[in-house]
Amino acid sequence: MPSVCAVFLALAAAAATLSSADSDAHRPRHDSNLEIYKRLFETKRKDQLNALKNLVELNDINQQYKIIDIMLKGLFKVLEDSRQVLVAANMQPDDPFPMDDKIKEAYSHVVENTAFFGDVALRFPRIVHHYYDRNSDWGGLLRWGLNFCNQTGVFTGGAHQHVLTLMSQELGITEKAPDFTNPYRTERDDVLHTAEAFQKILREEEKRRRKEEKRKEIRKGPRISRSRTEL
Repeated sequence: MPSVCAVFLALAAAAATLSSADSDAHRPRHDSNLEIYKRLFETKRKDQLNALKNLVELNDINQQYKIIDIMLKGLFKVLEDSRQVLVAANMQPDDPFPMDDKIKEAYSHVVENTAFFGDVALRFPRIVHHYYDRNSDWGGLLRWGLNFCNQTGVFTGGAHQHVLTLMSQELGITEKAPDFTNPYRTERDDVLHTAEAFQKILREEEKRRRKEEKRKEIRKGPRISRSRTEL
């Protein structure tokens, strides 16, 4: 699976609608480094979509559930770490493309993995909703990430902007347009939401997770060493 990342605490969702004119006030008329990155971004997106295709074709809801569970936890952890780097550096999304390696890495993590999360959310809406809807911290991180992405210029005028727009509506971050449809949602997704089979998978996964957490607690507990008594 590709590396994944995410970010923390949103300004308001309306902040994502800042005009391109405001962004241009900060960025040079032609940022050649940004243009180079945008070409690299296109290559990265192809890799991400190929990896996601493999997950879709797995066609095993139980395995998909477990993989997405692990993947999302990693994604939001990396996004939070990347947010901290960018905030500490006072890096604004409409600043010139960063040249410092650490800041550049954090910048690319936010951009690439916010887009990748959009891919996952649109193709596995029921599974993603199951996790995302109950985690307010993730909601804040994603809103921040969307706001950052929408001001970078990386997505402007491209097909990837459409992914962010659809994902925002799918997850209720922005109001759904009257004609909104998730082009990747299938009849199987709608059936799974209420199907007993899917609910059973969720119950089994929650039970497995509780057992795993309990085992970890036991392993962390004090260990009594055996003493020898001389006769």
